Amino acid sequence: MLVTSDDVDRQRVVLVVDDEPGIRLLLRRYLEREGYRVVEAADGVQALRLFAAQPVDLALVDVMMPKLDGFELVRQLRADSDVPVILLSGRGEESARVAGLELGADDYVTKPFSMPELVARVRARLRRPGSEQAMPARTLQVGRVRADLDSRRAWVDHDELDLTRREFDLLAALLDTPGRVQSRDQLLGKAWGTSYVSPKTVDVHLSGLRRKLGGAVSVRTVRGVGYRLDAP
Repeated sequence: MLVTSDDVDRQRVVLVVDDEPGIRLLLRRYLEREGYRVVEAADGVQALRLFAAQPVDLALVDVMMPKLDGFELVRQLRADSDVPVILLSGRGEESARVAGLELGADDYVTKPFSMPELVARVRARLRRPGSEQAMPARTLQVGRVRADLDSRRAWVDHDELDLTRREFDLLAALLDTPGRVQSRDQLLGKAWGTSYVSPKTVDVHLSGLRRKLGGAVSVRTVRGVGYRLDAP
């Protein structure tokens, strides 16, 4: 989807989901100061109701909540929505971060966090242009793999691939520069629109993308540099 001037001018809505009223209040104050409209939910069940009832541009989601935790909330949101999600959690171990990102979260922030940094991450997510806007060609193809940037669909020969949003963005970035090495930071910038996300996130999503491509093209790891897509 291309970003229009109307999209930029419209007040963005941030859904804050946390069972601690003090954190919700703090987030509301900072976000409203930045010009965002904030809606709040105290648990995942309430968040799903709010999400279904009104447009939401980004969700800040606590991981540890009653009724429906943040991981399950992300899983259910990703069933039919690409809304950016930033997880907030007191669990800083790598396994928790990877689990959240694999479920489809866009970022993972460990508590306690810096409010200015969190607001910067929100701002970066909401101002990120769609990957297709940066690529004038509407269809990209290398060998047997083709991606349509308008419909965000991809195929190997005539078989459509079941890709997550991040997998599609990474595939589009790689198809746009076949034979050229791209660093993890470059891929983060194209697919996530920010360098705040851990570079290991690229590895996680590329692993899933490789499995789905099944050797139709080769996504090679260039040790110490990044990744390169080659036609077989």
